[in-house]
Amino acid sequence: MRLTTRRFLQASGLFAAGLLLAACGKKDPAPAAATTAPASATAPAAAPPAKVYVVGTDAAYAPFESQNEKGEIVGFDVDVVKAAAAKAGLEVKFVNTPWEGIFNALAQGDRDMVVSAVTITDERKQTIDFSTPYFDAVQLIAVKADSKVAKFDDLKKLKVGVQTGTTGDEAVTKLMGKTSTAIKRFESTPLALKELEAGGVDAVVADNGVVIHYVANNAGAKFKTVSDPSFAPEQYGVAIKKGNADLVAKINKGLADIKTDGTYDKIYAQYFGAAPAAAAAAPAASK
Repeated sequence: MRLTTRRFLQASGLFAAGLLLAACGKKDPAPAAATTAPASATAPAAAPPAKVYVVGTDAAYAPFESQNEKGEIVGFDVDVVKAAAAKAGLEVKFVNTPWEGIFNALAQGDRDMVVSAVTITDERKQTIDFSTPYFDAVQLIAVKADSKVAKFDDLKKLKVGVQTGTTGDEAVTKLMGKTSTAIKRFESTPLALKELEAGGVDAVVADNGVVIHYVANNAGAKFKTVSDPSFAPEQYGVAIKKGNADLVAKINKGLADIKTDGTYDKIYAQYFGAAPAAAAAAPAASK
C-alpha cells in the first residue's frame, strides 16, 4: 500500500525516535585496566625488624644479676651488657634462666648470649666462646663471725655449701673429694648463704662479689669472710654459642668502647663503690 505524505512523515519520525532510544541505551565500553607501575616506581619494601638478641641470666646472684620488686632483671652484668650492646648497635632482651640449664639453652640456640657471672675456664672454652673479660674477682669463704676457720684447708672436716656447677663447687670438690657427703650443693649462692645463717652448713665458698654483697646487706646474719691465697684468680666473660665469631667481635668492640669512654668505670663504681684500678685487667672468680 502506498503511503501518504503525512503517514510517511509519521513513520519517519517513529523510526528516528527508535534510533535515538537505541543510542541512549548503548553501554559505554569498560575502561581499560590500569597499567601496573614499574617496579622502580613502587614504594620500597619495609625493612625487616632488627634482631633482638636473647641474653640468658640466672637472676639470683646480686649484685651481678637479680630481680627487683617489679620483676625486672637488674645488676652489674645487666648494665655492662646493655651498654656494650648499645655501642655495638645490638638490641638485647634479658631472660631469667636457671643456672643448671643455662649453657644447654645457649647450645640449643634458645639464648644468643649468657651473662651470669660466668667464669672463663679452659673446660668451658671447649664448648662455648667467650668475649674478652669484663670483670675480675676471687673466691671467698663466708662463715659465722665466731668461726675458727682461718684458711681454705680448715674446711676439710666441715659442712660446706656451694652453688651447683660453679667454680666454687669445683674448688671445694678438689679439696674434699668427689664422693664427700659434706659438700652441700644449692641452686643459688644466696640459698647456700641462707643455709649458713640457719646453721645447716659451716661455711660457704663463692665469688667474692656476691659474698661481700650478701654480708653487707644481711648484717643480722653476723658473717665474716675469709680469703685464701690458694684460690686461683678468674675472670668473667659473656658466653656466646660456639662458632658465632661475628657476635663475639661485636660484643668485644662494645666492651672496649665502654671501657675507653668511662662508662664501664661508672657502672663498676655504682655497684662496688669505686672504679676498678684497671678495668677487667686482673684475674677474677665466678660461677
